[in-house]
Amino acid sequence: MSQLTPARCPVTHDGTQWAARHMPMLAATMRTHASAFAGRRIGICLHIEPKTAVLVGYLAQAGAEIVLTGSPGTTQEDTADALRDYGVTVVGHRSDDLARHRENIARVLDAQPDLILDNGADLIEGVLARGGLPGLVGATEETTTGGLRIRSWDRRPDFPVIVINDSRLKLLVENEFGVGQSVVQGFMNATNLMIPGARATVVGYGPCGRGVADTLARLGARVTVADTDPYRALEAVMAGHRVGALVDLLPRTQLLFLATGHPGVIGAAEVGALRDGTVVAGVGHMPWEVDANALAEHTVSVRRSGPSGQERAVHRLRDGREIVILADTKMINLTAAKGNPIEAMDLGLTLQARSLAAIATGHSPSLEPGVQAVPAAIDRQVAADLVDTLSRI
Repeated sequence: MSQLTPARCPVTHDGTQWAARHMPMLAATMRTHASAFAGRRIGICLHIEPKTAVLVGYLAQAGAEIVLTGSPGTTQEDTADALRDYGVTVVGHRSDDLARHRENIARVLDAQPDLILDNGADLIEGVLARGGLPGLVGATEETTTGGLRIRSWDRRPDFPVIVINDSRLKLLVENEFGVGQSVVQGFMNATNLMIPGARATVVGYGPCGRGVADTLARLGARVTVADTDPYRALEAVMAGHRVGALVDLLPRTQLLFLATGHPGVIGAAEVGALRDGTVVAGVGHMPWEVDANALAEHTVSVRRSGPSGQERAVHRLRDGREIVILADTKMINLTAAKGNPIEAMDLGLTLQARSLAAIATGHSPSLEPGVQAVPAAIDRQVAADLVDTLSRI
């Protein structure tokens, strides 16, 4: 790979230019792999914010035609407008609900992309629902949630899908360290509450949950962890956290972080066990870890306050308890903060670009139809590049 130096992103936007200055690996990747994207039509679903705009700008500069939509509730409108000014087709807005999001996904697929970069498997699901897309070469999927969704379907993709979160490197750097920092930052932005001394419970001790729990503990919170997987529960104990069954932990929990990626984790029994005043934040890709029907059955009124992205919904329950839900459990690091740290996203988006280039060129002999991890050669090379970058700081 050429020398790891940052480049100026072609998208004119202060946040994007600032991000590009701290993303040397992505810049180097695009210098060496730009030809893979020339003349391609790429359908993208990603959080539209400055770091992802750097990748989109580089792809467009390389000669790709981009049709882009965001994930619900996370689009930064000024970044989207800057991309539109550069000639990228951007579909949708921050205020779009799930129904409008599905329409946006359909519009992206209507453009007949031959490469897909997905976030949560919404585009890939749409491809399968249509019976395929002519000329589609393959796709990348950013998230663990998306990978789990695809693997759960009866019908599997007949094209390569590289799940970026299957990368050991990304799980360590972006999910554990990046998500941990950004989630806690978003929580503090939305609440202005004190972390030291607080009783915090993290549900799910995968890489993202681990990062959140460990970051909270470093800041002085008293952290408990709930995870039904005995190996992950053991990891949490070995890291110094108290572990227990969720319903047993909730009565003493002040701050609740949901990081399982699965729907309905907080059901009727858990709502009944919540402590008065508990503040709930979402970490997973989809805002579904609180069972909305179970919460509604307990709720007599809802009082909302706070600016967009940092909304606090105070649910007053029938027995007088009040439960505070932040941003309807959308990802708090994106709704109330600026997403994962730039350097962590440099790594993740470099893996995206290298994997998408491998699909576009067919140069990786390991690629085959169906879901798979980042090719080992790419993962190891990017890891070596990151070590080199950090060693020279």
